[in-house]
Amino acid sequence: MTAPVIQIDHVIKSYTAGVPVLHDVSLTIARGEVVVVCGPSGSGKSTLIKCVNALEPIQHGRIVVDGQDLASKGVDLPRLRARVGMVFQHFELFPHMRVLDNLCLAQCKVLGRPRADAEARSEALLERVGMTAFAAKYPGALSGGQQQRVAIARALAMDPVVMLFDEATSALDPEMVSEVLDVMVELARSGMTMMVVTHEMGFARKVAHRVVFMDQGEIAEDSPREIFFEAPRTERAREFLSKILTY
Repeated sequence: MTAPVIQIDHVIKSYTAGVPVLHDVSLTIARGEVVVVCGPSGSGKSTLIKCVNALEPIQHGRIVVDGQDLASKGVDLPRLRARVGMVFQHFELFPHMRVLDNLCLAQCKVLGRPRADAEARSEALLERVGMTAFAAKYPGALSGGQQQRVAIARALAMDPVVMLFDEATSALDPEMVSEVLDVMVELARSGMTMMVVTHEMGFARKVAHRVVFMDQGEIAEDSPREIFFEAPRTERAREFLSKILTY
C-alpha cells in the first residue's frame, strides 16, 4: 500500500490558550483521492487546510505531507509548499504583474525553471483553464472567476502532488461560480489529489470520493460520498444538509 499524500494525526490547534479550534483531528487522504471538507461556519475547516500547508502552526499532533513531517527539523517549507498547491478564497495574484508573469514567478524563483520553460508550462495551463487570451493582461482587468482560474493555473504550474482549495468560490458572484467549479471538476477527474473546503455540495456530489463533515473543531463524520448524501450517520450532518441543499 502506498503512503498517503496527507496524514493528519491527533491535531490540536488553538489561537488562544485553552480554546482549541481543532480538537484531536485525524484524517488521511490517499493519492488520487478527492476529499471535500464541509460544515458550519466556525467549525475549523479553513484552519485545518491552512495547517496542512503549514500556514498555521499546531500545538499537538502530527501532519505529514508527501512523506515529510511539517514539524521536522530541516524541512524546507517553501519547497514543500510548492508541492502543495493552495487556492484561496481571495485570489492572491500580484496586481502589478501580467497573468503570464504571475504564473512564471514561482516556477523560476522556487523551482529554478528556465524562463522559456516556465512560459511554456504557463501557456499550457492557461489553455487548460480557458485563459489563454488573457496572458498579457493584469489581474485588475479580469473578473473574479477569471482571476480564480488564473490562481488555479498558477498553483498547477508548480507540479503539486496535492491541491488544496479553501472556499475557492465563496467570494465570487453566482454567475462566476460555475466557471471555476468546471475547472475543479476537470482537475478532479484527471486524478489530482484534492482537499476541498467548500459549501458547494453539487461539486461534492459530482466528484468527491469522501465527504468530511466538521463541527465545533472536530470531524463529526467521514463518509463515502454516497453515504454522506443518502444516509448521513450523524444528526448534525443531517441537519446541515437539510439547510444547505436546494431541492
